[in-house]
Amino acid sequence: MLPVDRKQVENELNSFALRNFEKPSDCKDLEQIRFYVRELCLKIEELERRFEYVPSSAYQLLAQYNSRQNSIINKNFSNTYK
Repeated sequence: MLPVDRKQVENELNSFALRNFEKPSDCKDLEQIRFYVRELCLKIEELERRFEYVPSSAYQLLAQYNSRQNSIINKNFSNTYK
Protein backbone atom coordinates (compact mmCIF):
# COMPACT_ATOMS: atom_id res chain seq x y z
CA MET A 1 0.00 0.00 0.00
CA LEU A 2 1.34 3.40 -0.93
CA PRO A 3 1.86 6.06 1.75
CA VAL A 4 -0.82 8.19 0.07
CA ASP A 5 -3.30 5.34 0.37
CA ARG A 6 -2.39 4.80 4.02
CA LYS A 7 -2.96 8.49 4.70
CA GLN A 8 -6.37 8.26 3.03
CA VAL A 9 -7.34 5.30 5.24
CA GLU A 10 -6.12 7.17 8.34
CA ASN A 11 -8.15 10.24 7.35
CA GLU A 12 -11.23 8.07 6.79
CA LEU A 13 -10.84 6.52 10.23
CA ASN A 14 -10.30 9.89 11.92
CA SER A 15 -13.33 11.36 10.20
CA PHE A 16 -15.44 8.34 11.20
CA ALA A 17 -14.31 8.59 14.82
CA LEU A 18 -14.98 12.33 15.06
CA ARG A 19 -18.47 11.95 13.60
CA ASN A 20 -19.55 8.89 15.55
CA PHE A 21 -17.69 8.64 18.84
CA GLU A 22 -17.32 10.54 22.07
CA LYS A 23 -13.93 10.79 23.68
CA PRO A 24 -13.32 7.81 25.99
CA SER A 25 -12.83 10.17 28.95
CA ASP A 26 -16.31 11.66 28.35
CA CYS A 27 -18.08 8.28 28.50
CA LYS A 28 -20.07 7.83 31.68
CA ASP A 29 -21.54 4.33 31.53
CA LEU A 30 -20.57 0.85 30.44
CA GLU A 31 -23.27 0.44 27.80
CA GLN A 32 -22.07 3.53 25.97
CA ILE A 33 -18.47 2.31 26.00
CA ARG A 34 -19.45 -1.19 24.90
CA PHE A 35 -21.40 0.29 22.00
CA TYR A 36 -18.36 2.30 20.89
CA VAL A 37 -16.06 -0.71 21.26
CA ARG A 38 -18.38 -2.83 19.09
CA GLU A 39 -18.61 -0.11 16.44
CA LEU A 40 -14.86 0.43 16.44
CA CYS A 41 -14.20 -3.31 16.12
CA LEU A 42 -16.56 -3.44 13.14
CA LYS A 43 -14.72 -0.51 11.57
CA ILE A 44 -11.36 -2.20 12.13
CA GLU A 45 -12.67 -5.37 10.48
CA GLU A 46 -14.00 -3.33 7.55
CA LEU A 47 -10.66 -1.55 7.05
CA GLU A 48 -8.80 -4.85 7.24
CA ARG A 49 -11.12 -6.39 4.66
CA ARG A 50 -11.12 -3.41 2.27
CA PHE A 51 -7.52 -2.25 2.51
CA GLU A 52 -5.63 -4.97 4.39
CA TYR A 53 -4.42 -2.11 6.59
CA VAL A 54 -5.59 -0.69 9.89
CA PRO A 55 -3.99 2.48 11.28
CA SER A 56 -2.43 2.16 14.71
CA SER A 57 -4.69 5.01 15.86
CA ALA A 58 -7.65 2.60 15.63
CA TYR A 59 -6.01 0.26 18.11
CA GLN A 60 -4.96 3.16 20.32
CA LEU A 61 -8.55 4.39 20.46
CA LEU A 62 -9.75 0.87 21.24
CA ALA A 63 -7.22 0.67 24.07
CA GLN A 64 -8.47 3.98 25.46
CA TYR A 65 -12.06 2.73 25.48
CA ASN A 66 -10.99 -0.52 27.14
CA SER A 67 -9.05 1.42 29.77
CA ARG A 68 -12.05 3.64 30.48
CA GLN A 69 -14.29 0.57 30.69
CA ASN A 70 -11.93 -1.06 33.19
CA SER A 71 -11.88 2.12 35.28
CA ILE A 72 -15.66 2.22 35.47
CA ILE A 73 -15.85 -1.49 36.31
CA ASN A 74 -13.28 -1.09 39.08
CA LYS A 75 -15.10 1.94 40.46
CA ASN A 76 -18.44 0.11 40.43
CA PHE A 77 -16.85 -2.92 42.06
CA SER A 78 -15.29 -0.78 44.80
CA ASN A 79 -18.57 1.03 45.46
CA THR A 80 -20.49 -2.24 45.64
CA TYR A 81 -18.14 -3.97 48.09
CA LYS A 82 -17.30 -1.14 50.50
